[in-house]
Amino acid sequence: MPLASAFVRSGKVRDLYRVGDDRLLLVASDRMSAFDVILPTPIADKGRILTGLSRFWFAETTDIVANHLLSADPADLPASLTGGDPVLLADLRGRMMLGRRTEVLPVECVVRGYVSGSGWKDYQATGSICGNALPAGLRESDRLPEPIFTPAWKAPAGHHDENIDFGRVVELVGDAELAARVRDASLALYARGADVCERAGIILADTKFEFGLLPSGELLLIDEVMTPDSSRFWDAGTYQPGRAQASYDKQFVRDWLEAQAWTKMPPGPELPGDVVAGTRARYIEAYERITGASFARYLSEDVIAR
Repeated sequence: MPLASAFVRSGKVRDLYRVGDDRLLLVASDRMSAFDVILPTPIADKGRILTGLSRFWFAETTDIVANHLLSADPADLPASLTGGDPVLLADLRGRMMLGRRTEVLPVECVVRGYVSGSGWKDYQATGSICGNALPAGLRESDRLPEPIFTPAWKAPAGHHDENIDFGRVVELVGDAELAARVRDASLALYARGADVCERAGIILADTKFEFGLLPSGELLLIDEVMTPDSSRFWDAGTYQPGRAQASYDKQFVRDWLEAQAWTKMPPGPELPGDVVAGTRARYIEAYERITGASFARYLSEDVIAR
C-alpha cells in the first residue's frame, strides 16, 4: 500500500513515514514498552491518548518554543500516501501528527521537580542527579528545591538510555549555546506543564522532551509532550513523600513487571487483563484531568473539548 512505501522506521510506540522532503507523519500505536522492551500486549486507544495530550500541550506551549506539528487531520495527507483508503484514514484519525522534519538532537531532555525513579537511585548513591548536587536527607518523592535539568543520552536501539551531565550535552549537540537553549526551553516547558497539572490536582513529577533543528537552525519541540509515556503524573490528593506514589502513567505496568520472574530482556511477558484495563483507565484519567476534555468525544469527533 502507498503508506508502506513511505515507511522510515518504527520506534517503541510510533511509526514514522516520509511525506515529501521536509515533513514526517508520526502514527502513535497502542504498543506498550517498559524497560526499553516492547511488550506483546497492546493497550487499546493508547496511541490516541498520547496524540491527544501532545496536541493539547503543543497548543499550550507555542509561546515558549515552536513545535513540529503541522496538522492532525488525515485529510491533509496527500492522496499518494493514503490512496484515499477510508479504513486507513479512519485508523489514522486521532493518532496521527503531520510534522516538520528536523535533525533530531541525540539527547533526552529530562526535567525533574521531584526525586523519583532513576533520579532517586542516583541521589541515594551520589547525593546528586546528573551532576546537580542536592541537599542531604531527601526522601523518595520529595519535592526538589527547584526543578533540575537531568538529561540522558539517547542510546541506540537495544541499549538503555544513560543519564548524563550538562557537559556531555554540549558534546553531543556540538554547541554550548544550543545546549543552553535546549536546557532553558526544557525548564520553561516543565514549569508550564507543572502549573497546568497542579490546577488539575496532578503533580508532574518529571518529564522528558525531544528537540530537533530545522535547516534554518530554528529549534523545534518534537515527538510527544508530557504524556503518561514520557512523564510521571502523581495524584496530588494522595501525595506523601517517603514512598512511591499512586500514578497516572506506565509505572503501574512497571510495578507489575517488577514482581514477575522476568530478566527485562525481550520478549516481555503478556500483560493480564486487569493490568491492561488499569493502565488504560489511568491514561484516560490523565488525559481528561489535564485537558479538561472528554476522551470519548476525542474518540468520536477528534476534537479536544468537553
